[in-house]
Order: sequence, then structure tokens, then C-alpha cells
Amino acid sequence: MVNEIIGRKVGMTQIFSEEDGSVTPVTAIEAGPCTVVQVKTIESDGYQAVQLGFGHKKRHNKPAQGHLKGTGSFSVLREVRVDDASQYEVGQTFDVSIFEEGSKVDVTGRSRGMGFAGGVKRYHFGGGPKTHGQSDRHRAPGSVGAGTTPGRVFKGLRMAGHMGDERKTTLNLRVVKVEPERNLIMVRGAVPGISTGLVVVRQAVKGGKKA
Repeated sequence: MVNEIIGRKVGMTQIFSEEDGSVTPVTAIEAGPCTVVQVKTIESDGYQAVQLGFGHKKRHNKPAQGHLKGTGSFSVLREVRVDDASQYEVGQTFDVSIFEEGSKVDVTGRSRGMGFAGGVKRYHFGGGPKTHGQSDRHRAPGSVGAGTTPGRVFKGLRMAGHMGDERKTTLNLRVVKVEPERNLIMVRGAVPGISTGLVVVRQAVKGGKKA
């Protein structure tokens, strides 16, 4: 059985407990169904994995049509490593029923893109002095290095630049509710990315399966 599935972030909501009325913030994810498009083996590819297809796309070019022939028309393809590829076959489907309520999952997505940002917004710099004639240094980053030695700016220095739009993973989120008939899984807390953003939900790799 594969341990991860492709989905889209629907948004955040809250669930009320029937026992004590407590509120749990959850993120709703529309995960699956995912179809096995290709099975990769050690003999043919040097490693074992299955390629999953998710979503729908109206048109594909000729190579993609040949690759997806007989399986469907998917907008997203992702590979999932498996221990024994012989257990899977093309056309096999998986949905949110691979997860159990109370178990823990890791959710991977791309963070919201913020465009070009300065040091104050990107790295929470304090900015320069606000008085004593410093009229244009309120949001400046300050010194970026010495002069003669080393005579250059080190790589990785925190400066202005592109903020967000990075691959992020949130670990050990508890599965609050699973609805296979609606292809929905509710996980406690927030997950990376914007609403409708693509995410990958997998069984937690550390921290145990049960919350």
C-alpha cells in the first residue's frame, strides 16, 4: 500500500467536539483518488516506484497521450517510492481511505509567493535609526560585510529578494476526520500553501502513527 497521496488544499475550518464542545482548527484537503499511471522496477529503471496521476486536464500533447493511454487524463503526476513494485499495476487507484482518524501525517506544499521583499519583511530586520538625521535608513539592512577583508559579500547573506514560493513540509499533523465518499481529509492545524494549492499527504515518517 502506498503511504502518500496527491491532493489540493480546500481551506481551513473548525470542528466541534460532540463530547465537550471544544473547537479544533482543521485544514480540509481534497486528496485523491489517485491512479497508478506507471510502475517502475529495478530491472527497468534501477529503483522501485509508482507514478500517480491526480486531477483532470482536457488536452495533452502526443507524448503525454501515449504515456497516459488507458489510465485517464491527469493534470498532475508524482512519483512515490515503494518497497515492492510488484504489488502494483497500472490503473490501480488509491484514495483517502489509506489514512485513519487519529493517525499522523506530513503535508508538503509550496508556500504562498510574496514577490520581491526587503530585509525587514523577509527576515524581520529592525531597520536603521529613526532619528539623528537618518531620514532614508528606516528599512535599510545595514552593513553587508567588511571592506578589505574579506572584500566581498558572503554567499547566503540575508538580503532583499524573492520571498515565499518554496517547498515546505509540516510534520506530524493529526488526522481529525476522513471522508472517503467526498475525497476529503481533515488535519489539525495549518498546512503550507494557498487554497486550491497542490499538496502531498503522506503517513508521518517520525513521531509515531497515533496522536
